[in-house]
Amino acid sequence: MSKNEQLTLEFPKPARVFNKQVFDYLYDYDSRVDLWYGGASSGKSAGVVQKVILKALGDWKIPRRFLILRKVGATVKDSIFEDFISRLTEWGLMPYAKVRNTDYRIKLSNGAEFIFKGLDNPEKIKSVKGISDVMMEEATEFTLDDFNQLDLRLRERKHPQKQIFIMFNPVSKANWVYKQFFERTDPDTKIHLSTYKDNKFLDDANRRRIEQLSETNGAYYKIYALGEFATLDKLIFPKYEKRLLRADSDELKGVPSYFGLDFGYTNDPTAFVHIKLDVENKVLYILEATGKTGMLNGEIAQMIKDLGHSKETIIADAAEPKSIAEIRKSGIDRITKARKGPDSIRHGIEYLQQFRIVVDERLFQVIEELDNYTWQKDKKTGEYINKPVDSFNHFLDAVRYAADKQSLKSADSFEQKLRKARTYFG
Repeated sequence: MSKNEQLTLEFPKPARVFNKQVFDYLYDYDSRVDLWYGGASSGKSAGVVQKVILKALGDWKIPRRFLILRKVGATVKDSIFEDFISRLTEWGLMPYAKVRNTDYRIKLSNGAEFIFKGLDNPEKIKSVKGISDVMMEEATEFTLDDFNQLDLRLRERKHPQKQIFIMFNPVSKANWVYKQFFERTDPDTKIHLSTYKDNKFLDDANRRRIEQLSETNGAYYKIYALGEFATLDKLIFPKYEKRLLRADSDELKGVPSYFGLDFGYTNDPTAFVHIKLDVENKVLYILEATGKTGMLNGEIAQMIKDLGHSKETIIADAAEPKSIAEIRKSGIDRITKARKGPDSIRHGIEYLQQFRIVVDERLFQVIEELDNYTWQKDKKTGEYINKPVDSFNHFLDAVRYAADKQSLKSADSFEQKLRKARTYFG
């Protein structure tokens, strides 16, 4: 196959390349919205990448132009962009592809183009013209307004069978994706559900790890293994506001900053947050949230330095004093432990509940937790108890740590007033 020929691929043994739920719809381009959702490790993202590449290789009069999106631009390089590079390499197409790492673009020799962007700044995509298809990776991170704007962008008459490919793991039924595509029927939307059981390429170790969730964390198993939407229960933070926040805005000028760190490693992410507390007006602003699994203490320290917060006071999970000491030795001198005790979680939550919560709309990990963090229900009585479910709480725990010292001041002030009242009234 020379670089001047129409690019084609043959798969003599497709069962070795595709999962069945993907293979059955490889060349189905009839629906405006092609939605793929389900549990973790179900192969849906890899399958949609396969489908999109094959669509790009099709015999179209005008080459396809795909806009490939994540909500946050910084996540593009190590996620969906690498997925395309890996697939093109595996299929022997890299000699026929021109890759621009500076702005994340891939152009094939047949003229088809993949343009990778983040939608944290909508201005970034206004200059991209002639789009034939849109791909929204981790769609629950986006907003309904994002989707509507992208839907309007697909108006080029020269491109037949225009599509929006949507992929995500289900979270709360409060998320816009559920309301838009599952609460009503749209004949121009095709919905595909898959779980880890549908992915024949999943190794046994990961399969066992996912199945163990059924014994250790029922809520996680339903969402991340079976691909079910979380049923809204008694949310700990039932109301919050999402919008774009800027630390240098007039609204936040003079509002003090606080920083929190929750440790994780294998299954849970290490979570670092930057919040602002307007105590007088009772508003909690969540400005930054960063973290991932598998981070060593030196990497955590470097992350904090890269964010420019190495000189700030950081309140960290008291359960890991060794980690705190190692991070301090790595140059984060003002890291300290949060208070610890049988009622510290409840007191911290009660303090945060006094505030109106405003979260930056780009912090999808925090938003996911706010939509799913609930109180426990007593199995015998069916009544809620004053203890949170230990799920969807890593970034929110970090928020609680960040507010720890201010929370203590508030508690001390209350106790002082109580003592004065007792003295006064005998």
